[in-house]
Amino acid sequence: MSYTYDDQNIFAKILRGEIPNKTVIDSEHTLAFEDISPQAPVHVLVIPKGPYVTYDHFAAEATADEIVDFHRVVARVCETFDVRSDTGKGCRFISNAGEHGVQEVPHYHLHIMGGRWLGRMLAKED
Repeated sequence: MSYTYDDQNIFAKILRGEIPNKTVIDSEHTLAFEDISPQAPVHVLVIPKGPYVTYDHFAAEATADEIVDFHRVVARVCETFDVRSDTGKGCRFISNAGEHGVQEVPHYHLHIMGGRWLGRMLAKED
């Protein structure tokens, strides 16, 4: 596999401190922050601090420590915003990848959205 990482993307700039954000959790390998254009009452982005383009890139090349830290931060965000599926009403996790996945920023990021009913994911094609 060959992924090309653009270190001028907005999330890379956030990680370098060039663009401010509303940090929720900042760990050794992961940053979680509020989306600047929320689509639900809870809308947090979780990004690895490493240069990964998509989830499949992250899954293939991240270290075990990066992967564990990322997932633990996701759990902490769900706890913080009471969107855990066992104690709250749940949430939606979205990660867009590539052109067909409508990825806008070429840095792997996971959207955690909740706080209201979000409807069905995709309309069925006829």
